[in-house]
Amino acid sequence: MASSTATPSPPARARGAAVSALRSVATLWRVLRANPLTLVGFVLVVLIGLGALVMVVAPHLLTSYDPRQLTGDYSTAPSWRHPLGTDTAGYDIAAETLYALPLDLAIAFAIAGGAMLGGGALGLVAGYWDRPGSVGGALSVVILRITDIFLAFPSLILALAIAVSLGRGVWQLIVAILVTWWPYYTRLVRGETLAVKHLPYVTAARAAGVTEGRIVLRHVLRNVLEPVVVYFTLDIGTVLVTLSTIGFVGLGPGYPQTAEWGAMISFYQIGGLITAYPWTVFGPGMAIFVTVLAFSLLGDGLRDVLDPRSRRVLAGTGTAGATTAAPPAPQAPPPAEGVGPEPGAPHPAPGGIG
Repeated sequence: MASSTATPSPPARARGAAVSALRSVATLWRVLRANPLTLVGFVLVVLIGLGALVMVVAPHLLTSYDPRQLTGDYSTAPSWRHPLGTDTAGYDIAAETLYALPLDLAIAFAIAGGAMLGGGALGLVAGYWDRPGSVGGALSVVILRITDIFLAFPSLILALAIAVSLGRGVWQLIVAILVTWWPYYTRLVRGETLAVKHLPYVTAARAAGVTEGRIVLRHVLRNVLEPVVVYFTLDIGTVLVTLSTIGFVGLGPGYPQTAEWGAMISFYQIGGLITAYPWTVFGPGMAIFVTVLAFSLLGDGLRDVLDPRSRRVLAGTGTAGATTAAPPAPQAPPPAEGVGPEPGAPHPAPGGIG
């Protein structure tokens, strides 16, 4: 009688998926709890993301002032009514800092995400199809030489030069930084691809007749994503510092027309206002500091979360459990001197192997 494989019912599959998701969440929580700094970064990133979402959907939940609303108070010190004070234009600094949060995060994610997609695709091509004497090899050489040209210039200086030629504005700022940011992802992805494409399972897939595109998507790309995700998370803070610097020198969106942290600090330091009213830079300055710190802590902890070996150790389910699971087998006592094996018993093989 032919045997048939039972297919689990949809409720059973749903229960299995729910149990798997709960286990993954529990493992993630154990890993985060084992690394306090990663947990702090995770909580801060969640709070920052929720704050940005609230400021887009329902800003009145976090501030009582509308964008570009004049308070009637000019250059007042922090108080209960104005927690971070007001500036010389009469705007509430706390409200302006909150309104700048979604814009700064959106710019940072747009630049880092665009650089990851564009530069990562070029790095994948330059790493996997890097075969001398082929079209892929020639294309890889062209990609690498262009990458070297961009890497020869400091990214901030080159971004400033491009921003000057494009003018002030949000999209001009994104383009100026994005043009200088993709080479880092190209170098990273190419190096990881070169390390993965010669592994045995890739060679076996190629020998089995799997197409090159399927190998790249299913075997190479999936193993390259982990270091790229970690670098992307750390890169959010770096991009945020760069765009704030460009905004500070007056090449970003103009404040008070557009609330942006770097442009706000630039506006407050004009004419010595930062000396007379030092509290004005506290809001945007602390916003930059906390956001960069949060993504840096989270990105550093993602190395342990995404690495299976580190994850098992931190979660207490890996190497530590394996070393204490089974005690060593007791050693047999040595035979008494002058006592040989019983008659008819097999003699030990050479080298101590029975």
